[in-house]
Amino acid sequence: MEVVVVEQTNMRVYLNLLQGYEAEFSKVTGKLPNHMGLFDLDTELVDNVFGLLCYLEGKPIGFAAIKQIASKQFEVCEFYIVPSLREQGLGSKFASWIWQHYGGAWQIKQITGASKATQFWRNAITSFNTNYSETKINDEYWGEVTQQSFNTEVQNS
Repeated sequence: MEVVVVEQTNMRVYLNLLQGYEAEFSKVTGKLPNHMGLFDLDTELVDNVFGLLCYLEGKPIGFAAIKQIASKQFEVCEFYIVPSLREQGLGSKFASWIWQHYGGAWQIKQITGASKATQFWRNAITSFNTNYSETKINDEYWGEVTQQSFNTEVQNS
């Protein structure tokens, strides 16, 4: 597995994978594609939000959009592994790579109806050997969400 930062040279790869993610989540979000058949994006890679691409054997298999809230304080905004490669540990491995390389306080939110995502994050955080707290909060964009909070800085000391 290889992880690279999204830049102009690989932005099209990121945007292509993002359409699959948006389409998959449209069942939960109720979003429809625009007149060009494309979904509007919820998280753009601007300012304090950066993207990562995950490759397996040279092929892009997933991505993450990470918001840096402050120094050593992050939020996973979007995270995706192509459906054909799920339940093989690749998502947890990708998440672990991120936490190892960006140590600090983390938040991850799942919208109502995304129970598989919530279970994935619980398992991924636990397999990273860190404790987390979980609460229901009201997100101004999504409404009620499940949020996990944890710190990975100890693993990086």
